[in-house]
Amino acid sequence: MFKPICGTRRYESISPRSGPTVMIPWFVVPPLQIGPLTLQPFGILAAAGIFLAGKLLVREAERRGLDARPVEKAASWALAGGIVGAHLVHVLFYHPEELRQGGMLQLLKVWDGLSSTGGVLGGLLAVLLFFRSRRLPFQRYADVFALAVAPGWMVARLGCFSVHDHPGVRTAFFLAVAFPEGPRHDLGLDDALVLAALSLVLYAIDRRGRWRGRLLPLLALLYGTARFLLDFLRARDLPYSDARYLGLTPAQFACIALVIWGAAQLASRVPGTATPAGPPV
Repeated sequence: MFKPICGTRRYESISPRSGPTVMIPWFVVPPLQIGPLTLQPFGILAAAGIFLAGKLLVREAERRGLDARPVEKAASWALAGGIVGAHLVHVLFYHPEELRQGGMLQLLKVWDGLSSTGGVLGGLLAVLLFFRSRRLPFQRYADVFALAVAPGWMVARLGCFSVHDHPGVRTAFFLAVAFPEGPRHDLGLDDALVLAALSLVLYAIDRRGRWRGRLLPLLALLYGTARFLLDFLRARDLPYSDARYLGLTPAQFACIALVIWGAAQLASRVPGTATPAGPPV
């Protein structure tokens, strides 16, 4: 069995048991110790994903002849909103038992439990608020965000894989991880692979210039569909398993909204329309 390590959703092994040979062996990435500071691999890779997304935001904005200053400023809003959203979704929807145990003070412990779905939703809401407060049309930069979010999120999900905090169902799949109780899907890895594939697809489509202004709803449609299906592979037989509502995880409800929004946006927009450049801010 696995014992959850507080706040990180990592699992340490108890009474390991041999199982079928699988492609990916069980591993534990040790934290990086810098003096009195201990950096967990999840935090390092999550920070790397945020850094990559920020760099891509600026690069893609400049490549389109857009002023990059709004996206540089919006990145800090996205970071703050992402952290808050990630923690609130974790506590309120995935593990409300933590709120009952720790009281309302648990809501303020933004470092103690994070949901990637909540992080993306919180970050997106913060970005939309930033653009609205500056009276800037977000649609002008929507493609830029699609091309930055997918690869940045992929790196961050590798952080989840590094600590195995999203164990899946038992499987003989060749990309299974040899968890101590036997081979299982590792949803951090599965999700990262999906995002890597979607990143390649988005950049290939963008280079052809046929879907300008439609990349973000396309990402929402494709990722929402893939993530909805992947979440059926999440483990139910382990301590600290994710909560379900009507048989679905909180992320799956978010995915339904993403798919509906993405499909509606794609149906309403004309392909091939170039994203207009904006005035300096």
